[in-house]
Amino acid sequence: MSQAVKNSIRNLKGNKAMTINDIKIRKTMSEARLRAVVSLTVDNSIAIHDIKVIQGDERLFVAMPSRRDENGSFRDVVHPINPQVRETIEGEILDAYTSFISQNQEGASL
Repeated sequence: MSQAVKNSIRNLKGNKAMTINDIKIRKTMSEARLRAVVSLTVDNSIAIHDIKVIQGDERLFVAMPSRRDENGSFRDVVHPINPQVRETIEGEILDAYTSFISQNQEGASL
């Protein structure tokens, strides 16, 4: 994890930096729009599971864990509350995903 990322995610209370300690690519797919399921560890204290990497019409994006409510709509269970944190989390997850895919393609071609 880069120092810039560790310093860029900010907690709203006291402006304390939040650290992403680990990103695990749990499962990858290539046949539908869902490309990967990811877990994230924050501050060595909390794990967020079932984050999805999805192929959109123009780019990959990250969808936070969600569940269907009684009306059939999906609602995020966990989500960033400001755009800067969302961009940072999405960037780190997509970087980890592309690195994972590149490493596996290199290994398959050896």
